[in-house]
Amino acid sequence: MSGIWGENIKLSIFGESHGKAVGIVIDGLPPGIELDLEYIYKEMQRRAPGANEISTSRKEGDRFEILSGYFNGRTTGTPLSSVIYNTNQRSGDYEAMKSIMRPGHADYTGYVKYSGFNDYRGGGHFSGRITAPLVFAGAIARQILGEKDIVIGSHIKSIGNIEEASFDMVNTGPALLKRLAQKEFPVMDDEKGEEMKGHILKVKAEMDSAGGIIETAVVNLPAGIGNPFFDSVESKLSHLLFSIPAVKGVEFGAGFDITKMKGSKANDELYIKEGEIKAYSNNNGGIIGGITNGMPIIFRTAIKPTPSIGQAQRTVNIEEGEDVKLEIEGRHDPCIVPRAVPVIEAVTAIALADLMIERDGLHERA
Repeated sequence: MSGIWGENIKLSIFGESHGKAVGIVIDGLPPGIELDLEYIYKEMQRRAPGANEISTSRKEGDRFEILSGYFNGRTTGTPLSSVIYNTNQRSGDYEAMKSIMRPGHADYTGYVKYSGFNDYRGGGHFSGRITAPLVFAGAIARQILGEKDIVIGSHIKSIGNIEEASFDMVNTGPALLKRLAQKEFPVMDDEKGEEMKGHILKVKAEMDSAGGIIETAVVNLPAGIGNPFFDSVESKLSHLLFSIPAVKGVEFGAGFDITKMKGSKANDELYIKEGEIKAYSNNNGGIIGGITNGMPIIFRTAIKPTPSIGQAQRTVNIEEGEDVKLEIEGRHDPCIVPRAVPVIEAVTAIALADLMIERDGLHERA
């Protein structure tokens, strides 16, 4: 199982949804970083379940305990490990259907891959619960980036067919991104946000679920970050983004719409302002040749509808070898999109911190 990622910052995640705990080991953090534990906790609460009526009723405090790599308020430079204990499991919800493969989940593929020995409760290691340690690591990475005034922010671009405007790809600034981070349901248009929430409650009442698109921006990132071909900025980000359960698509800048443009429109023409090179447009999302060009990085992430729904679905009983009908019980999000926002921002921070440490040698800071 590939539970390790990174080159300059290395992550190793562990745990299962209904096991004793989930957690992470982070290797390669520069020594001497003064961690803002309250900020980390607030980021964890943005992702935590049970916050409102459009979330699952499973409540987890997502309180973390740092076990190593942190002393006298600062990182030591040795591996930093953190654990988040699971406190509100109801594993009995899954016992009766351990042999029934839930459509849209990794039950069948996990069963085949691990010969039936995988923990099936709540999706086990395939669960979105495992993203909690990623948010912990991302909150630390964001503090590293924050020292250079690099800001990451997102909004819910759409839920189902309800959509709000996109970021201004040229002029989006840190004030907007920070303001969005303070909102429980991060949208720029609050009226559209209410429509989106209404749609989520509607599908919940129908025992169904909804998906959506999250648009993310990174500002104040300098030009020259990234390594073609295989460690391009897009490659680094996409690798981690597609590691998040429920992510089914990622597009940068104008994305697929750039195929409808002519080269004269798609190209981001350049100019000089106060000694800095800028672009008139940002159709390439702040990345050219896999390297940042100093414009905002803009990308969108597609999140599929939550696969756990109460409606009857056709599937199989793997032990009995027969077709069956399944109505899923338990506690599930009717839409995972709002809770996915801090996860996407977290892995974005991790990928960019990894690239920044490589470029600037931040591990030499102490």
